[in-house]
Amino acid sequence: MSPGSGTWLTALCSSRVLAATWFVAYSAVLPLTQAQWGLTGREAGTIQAAFHLGYLTSLFIVGFLADHFGARRTYILAGIAACISPWSFVLFADGFWSAFWLHALTGLCQGGSYTPALALINDNVERERRGRAMGYLIAGSSAGYALCLGATGVALKFTDWRGALMIVACLPIVSWLLGILVLRETENRIHPRPAGESLLASIPAVWRNRRGMLSIWGYTFHNWELLGLWAWLPAFLTAALLLQGHSTESALLFAGLTYLANIAGSIIGGTMADRWGRIPTILTWSCVSLALSFSIGWLIAAPIAVLVALACLYNFAGIADSSTHSTVLAESVPAHYLGVAYAVRSVVGFGAGVVSPVVFGWALDTSGGSWGIAWVTLGIGAMLGPLMTWRLRKP
Repeated sequence: MSPGSGTWLTALCSSRVLAATWFVAYSAVLPLTQAQWGLTGREAGTIQAAFHLGYLTSLFIVGFLADHFGARRTYILAGIAACISPWSFVLFADGFWSAFWLHALTGLCQGGSYTPALALINDNVERERRGRAMGYLIAGSSAGYALCLGATGVALKFTDWRGALMIVACLPIVSWLLGILVLRETENRIHPRPAGESLLASIPAVWRNRRGMLSIWGYTFHNWELLGLWAWLPAFLTAALLLQGHSTESALLFAGLTYLANIAGSIIGGTMADRWGRIPTILTWSCVSLALSFSIGWLIAAPIAVLVALACLYNFAGIADSSTHSTVLAESVPAHYLGVAYAVRSVVGFGAGVVSPVVFGWALDTSGGSWGIAWVTLGIGAMLGPLMTWRLRKP
């Protein structure tokens, strides 16, 4: 399989699809575990935040590993941990604290299929196709989320939440095997650093890079909104559908449909970035998602067709600038510390994603169950994102 070719990219993205299924596994069964374990909204959000905390830690570590050992080698070796760790949650989670620590562990083992994959695309795909290629990779993540929610919704008709998650936990194993297959002819490229420069010296170099840091801050505010959206949208749609007499399984299938909109958003956003520019693409879609953050929670009693359509648009707009943020950062820093730049971005950006689901749950609790107020917290946290992006227009 020729590195950078359409077939190579398709196979790499397919591996990402299967790897990403675990990312929303807990969200898919959250209404059931919350009831069974007697969790408050804050506790339920904290368990999701534990995954994000573990995930950002893994991305930070993996960024250094990719720069030092090469993206290909890191992708394959890190995949082993991603195969094994979900089973600890499936088999042993039985309450708040066990779920908290085990979900943090699964997050800690999931970073290998993201940062190294971005680096592989940056190394092997030419600039004219790079934004779209990264859009395909992130679309693969969204397809994985949709696959997880759809499979869980179907499985819950025949088994309990633990049995449904067993099915999902099998998919990262297939992802790892596919990753070995697609990368067997891909060079494990290690970009040389300037003479005398240590790996750790890359961290202050990233902080001194104005354009790189503006991209990182823009991504951080974007992540506050996006990870809060992903953590709570299935539960929000479940509440809305139960309010109107539908089942939990139907809510998961509708939530899966909104993640299919993620796929289109990633691809269209990446294509727009290649054709019309990185900055206009980010500004357009970040403003659309902001508008929905401030409005969708107040529409919980709206007709289901309207609510699902808005949720699809929300997921579309929320993800449409993600690949462009990744592309801008890759084009703003030297290749020999791109992995470290992604690592710094992970700590800052996913750190925001750790906090936002908890704040959302806290707002839901303290407001007496007001979904409108809870969703507004995501909009408030994301408001500075377009400003950071606007400043990227300056040379």
